[in-house]
Amino acid sequence: MHIDHIGIAVDDLESAIATYEKLLDSKCYKRETVEQQKVETAFFQTGESKVELLGATSDDSVIAKYVDKKGEGMHHVAFEVDDIHAELERLRDEGFRVLSEEPSRGADNKLIAFLHPKDNHSVLVELCQTITED
Repeated sequence: MHIDHIGIAVDDLESAIATYEKLLDSKCYKRETVEQQKVETAFFQTGESKVELLGATSDDSVIAKYVDKKGEGMHHVAFEVDDIHAELERLRDEGFRVLSEEPSRGADNKLIAFLHPKDNHSVLVELCQTITED
C-alpha cells in the first residue's frame, strides 16, 4: 500500500528523540515498549509515513546487537499491507525468506514480519498490518 515507516536503530533513545524533534520540527507523538522484541520505540509523523526510533531495552536484544555491530542508523523499511498472511504467502512463493513463521505483534498496533535482507539488496524489509478490532 505505502511506506508505513522507516526504522532507525539508536544507542540513546532520549538523545535521538531530542535530535529528531529538532530535525522534523515536531514532537514525538508516541512511545511504546515491545517486551517480546526488547525494544522501546518512539514515533514521529512525517506526511503519510512515520519515523520509528528503536532503542534496546536489553543488551541481548536484536537492536542492541545491531547497534554494536553496525552502529546507529537505518534498521528497516516497513511497508503497510492489507493482509499480511496473504502477502507473506505470496512473497514465499516468489522465493523471499521470511524471518519468522508467523507475524507477531509489534509497536503501533501492528502485526509485523520481516524479510531476510539478503533477498532485498541488504535492506531489512518489514511488512506490517494494522490490527483492527472486530
